[in-house]
This record gives sequence, structure tokens and C-alpha cells, in this order.
Amino acid sequence: MRRHGSTGFRGPYVSSRVRVACLLLVVLCPLSRVFAQDGPKAERSTVVALSPPVEEARRTYQGRIVAKPMSHLGAAWLIRPERNQEEKAQEAFGVLAIEPGMVIADIGCGNGYWTMPMARACKEQEEADALPTSEPSTELRGVVLAVDIQPEMLTKLRRNAARGKVNNIEPVLGGVENPKLPRDAVDLVLMVDVYHEFSHPESMLWHIRNALRPEGVIALLEYRAEDPSVPIKPLHKMGKNQIMKEYAANGLKLVREYNELPWQHLMFFARDDSPLEAIDPEPFLAD
Repeated sequence: MRRHGSTGFRGPYVSSRVRVACLLLVVLCPLSRVFAQDGPKAERSTVVALSPPVEEARRTYQGRIVAKPMSHLGAAWLIRPERNQEEKAQEAFGVLAIEPGMVIADIGCGNGYWTMPMARACKEQEEADALPTSEPSTELRGVVLAVDIQPEMLTKLRRNAARGKVNNIEPVLGGVENPKLPRDAVDLVLMVDVYHEFSHPESMLWHIRNALRPEGVIALLEYRAEDPSVPIKPLHKMGKNQIMKEYAANGLKLVREYNELPWQHLMFFARDDSPLEAIDPEPFLAD
């Protein structure tokens, strides 16, 4: 058996070298952390993959049970007459701050309850004095990309848009992993009570994040899980803490919120590399 001290080290010379090395580590390690955090181009953000994640359909995500999507057979519930009174949808619509020329994606658009007024609000006024020789722009402007995974919902939307003479809606048949949005082109993504039904949340958020312009935002409306008075099934509710956990894990930060709706959270998220400033969510306080 080899005794302690007989391992080949040679006297005080090696020991002093070890002590010097240790002292250098003590001094340099904190400095390296300072430079890493406070350098001129340092970013404190989630690392987002360059390609979409490979993701199987989930039953749970981040400790939450994933709800099943509502069928198109229940579409009438989306346009029930009492909806605005129950949810103050018009008030929430005003908070979206839609302007003419914006490119909007309505994910889970259904039969168009939100799509129709958003399309009217973002439509650009046609200039009567436009030169006939001017080349048309290929850039999307003043349009709503209406995304749903059920063709039947898009059929209902097209019918409603034709009745309402709204011509700046582009229906998009999305997939469960990909909403099929153009890259770096969208100013506002609206998701109303639909995110909690995504079977592939990481894949969807990856594509949605890539579709946002640098100052584009996701407007997320979800029924409040913290509030037992909200008459919605628990699997179709989400709490702020859960929302923050899932969105931060996918390279998104909270930049604005509105807490005056009767049933829902309204939270605005941007890419974590956006120039928009991140904020902390206000805790929900039940009445």
C-alpha cells in the first residue's frame, strides 16, 4: 500500500506552485464572471436553438396537463352574444393597440371572433393618388394571418369574412407543431385561450418566436387558474407563474400586462433579444 505523501510530489517547490495556482484561480474566476456578465455585448437570455425542437405530442408540459383542443363543433360558443359582457373582449381589444399596416397572426382563430375586428383595425387606407407605375410591395402590411389546425374553422371564417366584406384576412391551415408564419414579419401574435391546448408547445413557441419582428409581441389571453370564480374547467386555465415558467424557457420575456379583465390574464411577451424592456408580473390578488 502506498503511504500518503509518497505520490511523486517533490517537497516545498511543488507545494508553493500549487499555492500560487490556487491564488490565481481565486483572483481570476470572479473577474471572468464579471467580464462575462457585464461585457459590452453580453446577453442574459435563454439559448434558443437554430432549428425547431424535435418534440413528441405531450400529455404534460412543465408540470401542467395539456388540454385537448376544442372541436369545430363547438364554434358557436366562441361567438355567443354574452361573450363581450363576460370577458370584456372590447376592452381587451383596445389594449392590443392595433395600428393600420400591422401584420397580425391570430393563432387558433376559430370562426373569427377576434380576427374580423383586428383585420378592420390593421387595414391600410388605400391612397387615391398612388402612381399607376409604382411597383407593388412584396412586404406584408395591414393583414391578419388567421391560423387554425381545423379546416372546418377556416371555412367558417371565410364565410364570415365574406359576409362582413373583410378582404385582408389570409387563412392559414397550421400544424400542431408549426403555425406556418413568415419569419421576422409579424408585429402582433394573438393567442386567446388556445396556448394551453398546444400538444407541441416548445415547437410552436419556437416558430412563433421566429415569426416576430424585433419589437413584435405575443398577446396571450388565458383564463386565470388562480381564480376559482372563473367558470371554466381547470385544464383550460393557466396561472401567471406557470405562464412565466413556460415562456421564459422558450426565449420569451414579459414586456407588458393588463390585469383589469374579469376572467383572463392578458400578458404581452417579446423575444428575449428584443429591445423592449422586460418587466416582472404583478401577482394576482383575488377579491
